[in-house]
Amino acid sequence: MSRQATIERNTSETRIRVSLNLDGTGQANFDTGMPFLDHMMDQIARHGLIDLDILCQGDNHIDDHHSAEDIGITLGQAMAKAVGDKKGITRYGHAYVPLDEALSRVVIDFSGRPGLFYDVPFTRASVGGFDVDLFREFFQGFVNHAQVSLHIDNLKGQNSHHQVETVFKAFGRALRMALTADERMAGVTPSTKGVL
Repeated sequence: MSRQATIERNTSETRIRVSLNLDGTGQANFDTGMPFLDHMMDQIARHGLIDLDILCQGDNHIDDHHSAEDIGITLGQAMAKAVGDKKGITRYGHAYVPLDEALSRVVIDFSGRPGLFYDVPFTRASVGGFDVDLFREFFQGFVNHAQVSLHIDNLKGQNSHHQVETVFKAFGRALRMALTADERMAGVTPSTKGVL
């Protein structure tokens, strides 16, 4: 079964196209107008083994907020479409990822219930010219539209670049675990309720 999706989302603030293949090899192509966010999207693709293509034309001359949030929304919509009825997936995923002094933990549940629990005490306000507050906006948009519960905790870190990179690498690896097909669950919804 193909687990691929393409979503286009156009508003007065952004024009976004996201294509993904959940059974990919980590191939990636990004043009968001936000180089540091592109770098983080690459972490999701490579560590999640998700082929990911994101194009965004946004009102970055005003602020990066709309583009960052709307990319999260569109990625969440594409993820939900590609996952489909969730039959046969592992459902839960988690990862701890270090980068030098920084260590982050990400835990995800494809529960059908959106919830973001985010604790990342950044040590500075921006990285590579990108406002670190917008990472929460990205993940909130993703969670609301992928319909997942997502816990993100930066456990240690002094360098904000390292902090955020460990978060995105752990997010990619947690996605990879949760989305992996479990042969013993083939055709079965991983829930005692029978639906997710």
